[in-house]
Amino acid sequence: MKKFYLFLFNLCVLIWLEALYGLVAFDTYLRSTIIYVFIFIIPVALLNTIIISLFNKKTNYILGCIIYSVLCLYFSLQLVFKQIFNTYFQVALFSLGDQLTSFGKETILSILSNIHYVILLFVPLIVFIFVRKKLDLNRFKLKTGIIFCSICIVLFGLLFGYTKLNKEGITYKVIYKLNDNSQSIQNVGILQSAILDIGKTISGFEEEIIINDAILEIQDGEEEIFKYDYNILDIDFSNGNNSTINDYMTNDSGTRKNEYTGIFEGKNLIYIVAESFHTIGVSEELTPTLYKLINDGFYFENFYVPNNLSTIGGEFQAITGIYPENTILKTWRSGKNYFPYGLANKFKEYGYNTYAYHDNSYTFQDRYKYLKSQGFDNFKACRNGMEKLINCNAWPQSDLEMIDKTTSDYVNSVEPFLAYYMTVSGHFGYTKSGNSIVRKNYELVKDLEYSEKVKGYIATQIELDKALELLINRLEENDILDDTVIVMLADHYPYDLTISEVNEASTYKRDDVIEVNHNNLVIWNNKLKSEKIDKASMSIDVLPTVYNLFGIEYDSRLLIGKDIFSNTEGIAIMKNRSWVTNKGTYDSTTNTFTSNDESVSDEYVNSINQIVGNRLNISKMLVSSNYYKSLLK
Repeated sequence: MKKFYLFLFNLCVLIWLEALYGLVAFDTYLRSTIIYVFIFIIPVALLNTIIISLFNKKTNYILGCIIYSVLCLYFSLQLVFKQIFNTYFQVALFSLGDQLTSFGKETILSILSNIHYVILLFVPLIVFIFVRKKLDLNRFKLKTGIIFCSICIVLFGLLFGYTKLNKEGITYKVIYKLNDNSQSIQNVGILQSAILDIGKTISGFEEEIIINDAILEIQDGEEEIFKYDYNILDIDFSNGNNSTINDYMTNDSGTRKNEYTGIFEGKNLIYIVAESFHTIGVSEELTPTLYKLINDGFYFENFYVPNNLSTIGGEFQAITGIYPENTILKTWRSGKNYFPYGLANKFKEYGYNTYAYHDNSYTFQDRYKYLKSQGFDNFKACRNGMEKLINCNAWPQSDLEMIDKTTSDYVNSVEPFLAYYMTVSGHFGYTKSGNSIVRKNYELVKDLEYSEKVKGYIATQIELDKALELLINRLEENDILDDTVIVMLADHYPYDLTISEVNEASTYKRDDVIEVNHNNLVIWNNKLKSEKIDKASMSIDVLPTVYNLFGIEYDSRLLIGKDIFSNTEGIAIMKNRSWVTNKGTYDSTTNTFTSNDESVSDEYVNSINQIVGNRLNISKMLVSSNYYKSLLK
């Protein structure tokens, strides 16, 4: 009977941890799989009871402390990671540990701001220490041990057996078909997702690519009067080192050229990935240049920037045209992969002089390595030449100073140029005490009817606006404004703001799964007429769109993103496989599709879900296998 009380204690501990995390991270009770999550806890609680009963009382107590410490720590890690990056921790991210440790101050602040939850998550360990004398921590008697082990094995067998038989259920797909930590945590809880994450990482599990659905070229419903050629090249895909990718690419028809093909041919390009840029920071009064760039060129009404593990994921998707699955970001950072369609690599083929700038450390996240793989041989950042030009000791550094001190590098270029900027002024930590840019521009936002963090965020966007104003003035002064195109997108939304804070400055109520990622894309030229583009699109679509606009020859099958101006239906894919098309929105957290078109069938939703899965997994394979090198080098 005493062992039963130990089992009940373990059961309550696991229910406490899963329920508390679920209520903080998302509404646990809205999940259709909530019953499954708590049923899975029963055999795990039995397993914990068995482990804490294998040795003598003292050793079992130490084992109990270790087990509860690890559990409480892991749940707390998941909570803090979710609060900082609005994504979930997984095994692959151990290789990107500096992503978290580099934000030491912000990490500490996040822990402090969630300290009440962290304390609650450590309650099981504290309670265990206090009630240990009332629990039976002695070694199992043989008969009792056999009974507990048998029940544990039977329960695990029944659970996984039922799941495997129910092949239409989401739990079956999560366990046996998908390799997606976000989907796992949403549907089967923290405990089982951790087990799945470790198991699939060790086994090298790959999702199935279904070619028939992958190659659907879904048209926008409008018949073209003139049929354009496809943006494809004569490539023998049998030379590739991955047969799955070979089949995928061979059967893909690619995207067509269109009326916008080559309209910027031969013009200069300034390509900007703006730290934490977001629609809520744009206004005609406080950021007039941003407002002008967004509204006077192509106006993209349905553009999304999915948050994929902070800046590194955002920059990856912006300059490769590939979806940034977490497990490949370490490989990307190494700079050892071959990227023939890398931004600078491609423009250099057309005689462009190329430049790359960043106003923070050149080594952080190994940026100097992966930018070189994209073709930027003269990257300049703090501790790599930029410190001679701007105040690199400030935090964050000034985008205005960076633009001011670097335009002279290229404005007099005889050949057309490509200048790439990764900004930093919008970086999170939107307080006067911790942010030099907030302090600098605070007087301009102090009277806004927003909370302090939101005002601080807008202050950082004013710095970006000033930098862009100066940039345009320099181009005009050197008589090259008409011959220059500015492209700008965010790396991610300002995830330091809660969804309620985001909604303070939003013109409509956003959710924290999909609409928080709804953002602006700038593609602007002084001679361009304003035009609204309502097609659903996302960050990985920008690179192929730019290549098409500049008349760059490329094979659209080799980029996962699709030219926004092509007639292929646009899909904006969120981190957790939620998605948006012009026909509606799919929320994977609730497994619901909200349609804009009554004629949309379940087959359409299933097809897009498969296409989304294929694009994510082909993205992973392209990088992990260094596919471009085997195919094209």
